[in-house]
Amino acid sequence: HNMLVALLLPLLCFLSPASTGKLLVIPMEGSHWLSMKEVLVELGKRGHEIVVVAPDNRMLIDSSDFYDLKTYPVPFESMEELVRSFGRKQFREDPFLVRFWNTLKDFRESAAMFESSCRSLLYNEELMKYIKDSNFDAVFTDPVTPCGQILALHFSIPTVFFLRGIACAIDVHAAQSPDPPSYVPRLFSQNTDHMTFPQRVKNFLIMLSESFSCSIAFSPFEALASEFLGRPMTMTQLLSHGSVWLKRIDFAFEYPMPVMPNMIFIGGINCAKKQVLSQ
Repeated sequence: HNMLVALLLPLLCFLSPASTGKLLVIPMEGSHWLSMKEVLVELGKRGHEIVVVAPDNRMLIDSSDFYDLKTYPVPFESMEELVRSFGRKQFREDPFLVRFWNTLKDFRESAAMFESSCRSLLYNEELMKYIKDSNFDAVFTDPVTPCGQILALHFSIPTVFFLRGIACAIDVHAAQSPDPPSYVPRLFSQNTDHMTFPQRVKNFLIMLSESFSCSIAFSPFEALASEFLGRPMTMTQLLSHGSVWLKRIDFAFEYPMPVMPNMIFIGGINCAKKQVLSQ
């Protein structure tokens, strides 16, 4: 936790002429928010000016004395049932193809909802004027939904990503990191980093299918980004402008993989609130 704060502080101090920085936060709803809030509270304690922007029908994103919360209206009531349904399905032991198509369906539904929320923000003239006039030093965002990165590109603000990973290894490709299917297991494959030849073939075929599945899942965001920024934009191109990738993973639990210098593992942030084991 302290290491993560230490990584963010130099960026803010370097970008700002003052002793503290101004951070614009575009968070992801649900459990993603819980780890991010820990970081924001610590940065707020150290005097940094933090503004969190979230839809008015938020689930877990709440206000705090350590940051300002600004909300904007969205054209739907709640995303809670969709998020909870998606979470429950992760623990089912369905066959690969069933899991694949169910997950793709859920991604399409959630992407449509988050795209609608993002559109409401990008075309909210009052809030966009506020962001422009505030001269933020950096954007801190979860790139699973790339609304924060669209804003960052629009206003030419550096971006710090806070994530575990993105489907189809989009985060890896955006950071131009090697991603060899010969030994990096693909999502849903249930392979380890020690694969037989048939498993490597399966891993490779899954990788080939990702361009199709993720183009469907993320097409709403790509269309919105292209429309708002005025030029064709894919998810990979959009996220390739990120300055720092703070990844909530650790090699204690992950298989070996190549990483780029601006990818920093902060898996311990998930254990910020720990309790003593019963035994």
